Amino acid sequence: MDRLNLAAVLSAQNPCLNVAVESYDISTRNFLQAVSTYGDRAVKEITNRKNVYISEKKRIADRTKQIDVEINDCKNREIELLEQLEKEQQEAKEAESSVSALRKQLASARQKCESIDVELEQYRAVTANLRREKAKERSILDHHAAGLIPELQACEDKVQCVIEGIDRDRLLFRFAAIDKTMPDREYSFVLDVSGKLYKVITTTPLLPILPILLDELNETRDVYGFIARMRRAFRDLSENIPGV
Repeated sequence: MDRLNLAAVLSAQNPCLNVAVESYDISTRNFLQAVSTYGDRAVKEITNRKNVYISEKKRIADRTKQIDVEINDCKNREIELLEQLEKEQQEAKEAESSVSALRKQLASARQKCESIDVELEQYRAVTANLRREKAKERSILDHHAAGLIPELQACEDKVQCVIEGIDRDRLLFRFAAIDKTMPDREYSFVLDVSGKLYKVITTTPLLPILPILLDELNETRDVYGFIARMRRAFRDLSENIPGV
């Protein structure tokens, strides 16, 4: 559209203004259409940006929420790990304390073992000496016993019985040929010579007159006479009480 030259119009003899309404209307409509189109595009762009902003904001909010959950999980995990670490440290301290106590016990046990080994060696030495002394005594006793065998045999022949040592300071006297009708019946007694007073531990069979004979033995100290009296007492018992 051509520009309006107001000065030329006014200088004319008959001024006349050509308004050109139709062109103005067309121009106005085009302007309004352009404004409307621009406005629609702007609104659409703003709406799109708004939607993108809302979507991004939601994504960021969801991610933030997820991160917060992960952070809380990490914090809880950290707390658990710290508790576990503290527990392990406490267990380690207790283990170190136990190991220290065991080491002290081991050292004490080793000292005791060393002391016991020393005592053991001393006992072994004492035992070896005792064995040598005992062997020496046994040799002396065997030598004396060998010399006493004939005397023992003579004693057994004299008192007509078998003499056996059955325990320390105890002698078994077993008589033979007491009862001719029953030669297998046993007549014996055990004499204890460990104390000042002799004691008869057992007799087979029972002998009622035993206390009297034992008193005589302790008074006279005549063992041979006591054995002879015991033999006569067994014979009298077998003759006077048949089946004894």
